[in-house]
Amino acid sequence: MTVPAVLSDRDMRAGRMKAFVCRQYGAPELADLPMPEITDGEVLVRVHAGGLNILDWYLTSGKPHLARLMAGVLKPRGHVVGTDFSGRVAAVGTSVTSVAAGDAVFGARRGSFAEYIAVPAARVTRKPGNLTFEEAAAVPMAALTALQGIQNGLLRAGERVLINGASGGIGTFAVQIAKALGAHVTGVCSTRNVDLVRSIGADHVIDYTREDFAHDQRYDVIVDIVGGRSWSEYCRALNPGGRFVMVGAKATHAWIGPLGHVAAVWLASRFGDRKAVFYVTKSSADDLTTLSRMLESGQVRPVIDRCHGITELQAALEYVGAGHTRGKVVVTLFPD
Repeated sequence: MTVPAVLSDRDMRAGRMKAFVCRQYGAPELADLPMPEITDGEVLVRVHAGGLNILDWYLTSGKPHLARLMAGVLKPRGHVVGTDFSGRVAAVGTSVTSVAAGDAVFGARRGSFAEYIAVPAARVTRKPGNLTFEEAAAVPMAALTALQGIQNGLLRAGERVLINGASGGIGTFAVQIAKALGAHVTGVCSTRNVDLVRSIGADHVIDYTREDFAHDQRYDVIVDIVGGRSWSEYCRALNPGGRFVMVGAKATHAWIGPLGHVAAVWLASRFGDRKAVFYVTKSSADDLTTLSRMLESGQVRPVIDRCHGITELQAALEYVGAGHTRGKVVVTLFPD
């Protein structure tokens, strides 16, 4: 695939751009699209890099089949791929004061794997100077999901928290955020990721191939990213009055993905003194600002498994879909 590094003068004059569009499952393609227009409260961002999430795999592969209700039953509706992005502000709406043209920013909005994206100003924040564009692109949805999960779990300084799935994109942020908030952090991961999870601040690491987290130790909060355990097992690992936060689960069913496990836990958790929390991640200007401060101070840093080039998007998506990433997968899209 031949990909232009920047818009040509002809395309710029014609108001055209390149973007990755999904018109058939399993094969996003680089297409020529009109440049987006911004409203008074939006900013136009020239995209440099994008981070991949499991949702991107669902929507481009059509797996599990439930994802097709969002993307198109028989074939995709031609949506632009991606959510996470980093780049530089090209223009701002008349009412925008939080950022200016030329600022390096990061944020999240569907359709981000394009040369330009129009984004509400509240969904972007300035990129910390100690991060590259690729590192910043790894942050938005995974870090917001981790932060909001910990917030929903009402985690307090000094409490014991278990992060199940500590080595993935969300988990690596959750470990660091919980540690920054003063918690005692235990991370659960496979043998090959023990050193990684310890290096990002976990006080204790459980190798799930050798030890069961549901035995012996008790926690005030469990943040579960991978699922797969019964509510009774979660309860055994929680202190009385403890909180369980369901962040994610593996897509074990071809049709409904992780929803069967989520529903089973939700129903079982209606009884007893342990509280189960379910939530949907939301883009929040305040939370993006909180994350930016943590990143700038060095309390939190993105863990990048792989950084792919623009011609390797399909391979990157398949790797994310396999479910064994160590941190985040990033694609350098349209660098300056």
